[in-house]
Amino acid sequence: MELDPDDVFRDDEEDADNEFYQEKESTKELLVYLVDASPKMFSTSCPSGDQKDETHFQIAVSCISQSLKTQIINRSYDEVAICFFNTREKKNLQELNGVFIFNVAEREYLDRPTARLIKEFDCIEERFMKEIGSQNGIISGTRENSLYNALWVAQALLRKGSAKTADKRMLLFTNEDDPFGNIKGATKIDMTRTTLQRAKDAQDLGISIELLPLSQPDEEFNVSLFFADLIGLEGDDLAQFLPSVGEKLEDMKDQLRKRMFTKRIVRKIAFSIANGLSIELNTYALIRPTIPGAITWLDSVSNRPLKAERSFICSDTGALVQEPLKRYQPYKNENIKISVEELSEIKRISTGHLRLLGFKPLSCLKDYHNLRPSTFIFPSDEEVFGSTCIFITLHRSMLRLERFAVAFYGSSSHPQLVALIAQKEIISHGGQVEPPGMHMIYLPYSEDIRHVEELYSDSNGAAPKATDDQIEKATALMKRIDLKDFSVCQFSNPALQRHYAVLQALALEEPDIPETIDETLPDEEGMARPGVVSAVEEFKLSVYGDNYDEEKELAGNGKASEASKKRKAIADNAVKESANYDWDDLADNGKLKDLTVVELKYYLTAHSLPVTGKKEALISRILTHMGK
Repeated sequence: MELDPDDVFRDDEEDADNEFYQEKESTKELLVYLVDASPKMFSTSCPSGDQKDETHFQIAVSCISQSLKTQIINRSYDEVAICFFNTREKKNLQELNGVFIFNVAEREYLDRPTARLIKEFDCIEERFMKEIGSQNGIISGTRENSLYNALWVAQALLRKGSAKTADKRMLLFTNEDDPFGNIKGATKIDMTRTTLQRAKDAQDLGISIELLPLSQPDEEFNVSLFFADLIGLEGDDLAQFLPSVGEKLEDMKDQLRKRMFTKRIVRKIAFSIANGLSIELNTYALIRPTIPGAITWLDSVSNRPLKAERSFICSDTGALVQEPLKRYQPYKNENIKISVEELSEIKRISTGHLRLLGFKPLSCLKDYHNLRPSTFIFPSDEEVFGSTCIFITLHRSMLRLERFAVAFYGSSSHPQLVALIAQKEIISHGGQVEPPGMHMIYLPYSEDIRHVEELYSDSNGAAPKATDDQIEKATALMKRIDLKDFSVCQFSNPALQRHYAVLQALALEEPDIPETIDETLPDEEGMARPGVVSAVEEFKLSVYGDNYDEEKELAGNGKASEASKKRKAIADNAVKESANYDWDDLADNGKLKDLTVVELKYYLTAHSLPVTGKKEALISRILTHMGK
């Protein structure tokens, strides 16, 4: 097999060793939803966002349903169970009264969420009273304690897996702040004590219990009566609990479809310092790119994943080639044979270890040297004892001398220089803000840097410079359209959200694709404010002058001229078509919604208005322009 020169030197951007694409199941989350199903959850209602009253049971079901849908994308390997307590029917392995585990066929009680589970859980409100039922599980005169039973069942479910490799949680929904309020005397004390002890036993096993209380419209949930002791709240945490819960409930109902990454070690690397001295480091990825999941090819009949297999057949005999293939490269009329192992060794430029080259002053490091998100590194003594001691020595010396380390690092296909910058520990009243350690900054090579002055200089080698007036007008424009409290976290990737929405509709067999909002579209209403328009025009005049004609400027380029002619033809056609409609009558009678998007755009184009957005946005723009 002849060598492909392009294949030999091709960079594999999605290398399996690349820390951005590694994700392990060893840090999965096991979660049990505990939902109070007492009659009080069905009788108490509160207004929702669409002005309709929702019962507390509906709010809990809605939060869980949305969480299940996003969890498949966020962290598909996490496992969940849905458990109702204070129920008429019972369904659990311990056969305890008042506890019903909701599940579907071919799925364990605690397992990954499936499309069938989500579809059937979405219909739980219609079937709940008939199939499960609601009743008070803690009433005076009995020893039944459904809350105790629910904690016991959830703890038994969470025995699966090790606390070292999985995060275990119980999430409790209820609107009853005093579950033993109807019981008096020694019975209440005994039931309260046993329930709190059951919760403590679960927490001692590494299981965290979180409460999502649902307050009544006229009365706030009193955490101090019982649940503060159950989940271990005291002091400032108790005062800040209810406000934080409100935000958490909103987040659960309006979760964004995105992949979640936990704080964990990405990989271990060896740091070679000098003369055979090496230490062990753990690396942590601080920011990762969000990408769609890997494509899985399925059989059209069985819907099972396909396994690709490749066989080589001898062109002379037609027999299967059993021996491993050898590649060759023609050289001076000879075929030089190269084995797969030899080719792999030839391509191995870097060993994957971090190799120290030297130190430089921090002043030599520029902002534009940072190519991509850094990696945080921290020492480990698990395999190489003494790594922490050596790392601390280097760390303190680099801080004292204000220097950074230059090292060579990377995979065999993508080696590069890195800068190791020591970070000092920062502590505030609330605890540690920044941990001590080092940031690994990925440095560019010389050909990765481009100089703007060289690209845009004239024939004399001088780069154009703006006048003071132009700079002043540009400054005024920036102040006019300044984004207050801007954060990239406020914007979701519309392409990814659309991708996930389509997947959800296909998996759940939904008739309509969930609507996705493109938050990256310009704020047309804001940009049309008189102050902004004036600032833009002044900046445009300061740069191009009074006699600037955009159409004439474009005419200098053949392609641009053709484009302008095409735009003019479209505008003329829109004016002609728009004249065929009585827009005032359509607007007054509310018939604009009966027109197609193409027809609505006739009006917008004829009046030089933007034509972007959905149908509702187009209608709103027309009505605003008409003053209706």
